[in-house]
Amino acid sequence: MKDDARSTSDPLITGAEIARLAGVTRAAVSNWRRRYDDFPAPAGGGTTSPLFRLTEVRAWLAKQRKGQDVSDEVRLWQSLRGAYGDDLIRGLAAVARLLSDGTPPPGLAPEISRQTVEVAENTSKTELIAALAERFLDSTRRAGSDQVTSPRIVQAVRHFAGTVPNSASIVDPACGIGSLLLSLGPASGPTRHGQEVDPAMAEFAQIRATLTGRVPSDIRAGDSLRDDQWPDLQADLVVCDPPVASPDWGREDLLLDARWELGTPSRAEGELAWLQHAYAHTAPGGRTIMVMPASVAYRKAGRRIRAELVRRGILTQVVALPPGTATAHSLPVHLWFLLRPNPDGAQAVRMVDLTANSPDGPLDPEPDQTVDVPLIDLLNDTVDLTPGTHVRGTHRDYLTEYANLRSQLQDQLHALDALLPHLAPGSGPGTLDNASVSVADLARAGLVEYTDGDPASASDQLDTDYLHGFLLSPANKRRSTSTSGAFRVDARGSRIPQMGIEDQRRYGAAFRALQEFEERTRQLAKLSGQATALAHEGLTNGALDPALEGA
Repeated sequence: MKDDARSTSDPLITGAEIARLAGVTRAAVSNWRRRYDDFPAPAGGGTTSPLFRLTEVRAWLAKQRKGQDVSDEVRLWQSLRGAYGDDLIRGLAAVARLLSDGTPPPGLAPEISRQTVEVAENTSKTELIAALAERFLDSTRRAGSDQVTSPRIVQAVRHFAGTVPNSASIVDPACGIGSLLLSLGPASGPTRHGQEVDPAMAEFAQIRATLTGRVPSDIRAGDSLRDDQWPDLQADLVVCDPPVASPDWGREDLLLDARWELGTPSRAEGELAWLQHAYAHTAPGGRTIMVMPASVAYRKAGRRIRAELVRRGILTQVVALPPGTATAHSLPVHLWFLLRPNPDGAQAVRMVDLTANSPDGPLDPEPDQTVDVPLIDLLNDTVDLTPGTHVRGTHRDYLTEYANLRSQLQDQLHALDALLPHLAPGSGPGTLDNASVSVADLARAGLVEYTDGDPASASDQLDTDYLHGFLLSPANKRRSTSTSGAFRVDARGSRIPQMGIEDQRRYGAAFRALQEFEERTRQLAKLSGQATALAHEGLTNGALDPALEGA
């Protein structure tokens, strides 16, 4: 009980929450932990995501006077946003140039230059450039932009890429501000090459690489598909989170390009153009890791190229990441893994479905989230590379599920037979309209009350099911339909036949049975569709077999 009371009054918070509390970046909080011996010790969490007691953090911030005033770093960021607005990356590149050269570049406001120098005097250039990059990533995430690679995608690529040796060469042909390219492998050692169509982003990425010790790195501006800055370069590892916003990737100008060894992508399949560009830069024995929208795995236009990837054994694995991993949307994205060439001659593609996981992890799949699909099973009319399709199919108990559906269908059929009421001849059409009363009159007499807008009986003289049944009569529906064809949910103008309570209950019972019959027929249709689809899928993939007669 004491522990519970403490946790309620003194909650644990993350480093990101400390940053928001103090009005700084997470990088600044990490810097405080390194520089100040009296910074509160973690009270929970793990080594990669420690948790701190809120009261201890507040006391330390008050003691150090952190977060009480707007920090110089925040003032610099606010000045950049005010001066550059939506073109913020150009301002970041100018600040990065100042940090690198020590000389204000043309066009950089003197006030921003002064603020940059002041901040750099109290912190290292490495920490400042990292903090500015983090703030830019956070701002694009909040704006819902896919302008840069999200930190969660960076984390996923790093996880699945595994260890990258010091001697490796790495290429990212759409590197943005360098988040993915600079995150892989040790800080120094690997040779990194990048290209980015936005000159300001390319410049910021290059200076970011230099100031953070990611050397040697060479990042250039230009359109990789139309103007490849590294035409003859092949690397041990190629990573790419391709741009997807523009449908014009240059197909008309590149129809005969030698990079399309798997087939010329259609205008709508720009991602498959980037995939082949990345694969063209992959050295023998090297790997390619592509970030792909989920739709690329099944779209009809890309079927032939997907088939070539599978047939040649180039595609080794597809991982469906959790929804929310990407910055700009909550849709799942995939990682495609290519190998040039595949020395093992693998006969299967590993499918990993993490879509049920949190976007913050875990990234290590459970056994029922992975399946190795033989190549021959993928080379069908659709060449669907969606991991969930294959993982669910492999780990699905078709027989038990089909038996349960059949049992539910039989129950529904038996119930339907008993529900449909037996009806006798009436006195003739229109006879019940002769003596009727409006719902408005019933309400004024206190026999009807409205609950959430729906009329219901408020007296033992009126049966509710009788009331509801006649409200749905064709005549009352016509009364609730305007001349424009709009249906008004207002029963006050409807009319109900005048009838004794015993007769009302007879009609009410029939209306109840019809309503339940209608609901069960809808359920029957739903179950029928599920059973038919499951049986067809099971019969065609080998999970089910037609039973022998008499078995």
